[in-house]
Amino acid sequence: MHDELVDHLTRSTPLSRGEALRVVQDVLAYFDETTEEYVRRRHRELQAQGLVNAEIFGRIEADLKYRAVAPPELSLRQLRRMVYG
Repeated sequence: MHDELVDHLTRSTPLSRGEALRVVQDVLAYFDETTEEYVRRRHRELQAQGLVNAEIFGRIEADLKYRAVAPPELSLRQLRRMVYG
C-alpha cells in the first residue's frame, strides 16, 4: 500500500525501501489518531512540560487547525471534556 509514496521517498532521500515504508506507516499512524486521542495525548505531553491548563488548551485549540484533516472547531469546554470526561 502507498507504493508510489514509498518509491518517491526512496528516489528523493537516502532511505532504503524498508525505511521509507516505516516512515510512511509512522506518519499515517500519527494522522490516524482521532481528535479525542490527539487532544488527550497532547494534553499529557504539554502537562509533562509543566504548562498549565490555560496554556495547554489554548495551544491545543490552535494546533487542531493544522491537522491533516482538521476537525470542526472545538470550544475550550469541549476540549476539557475530552480530557476529563
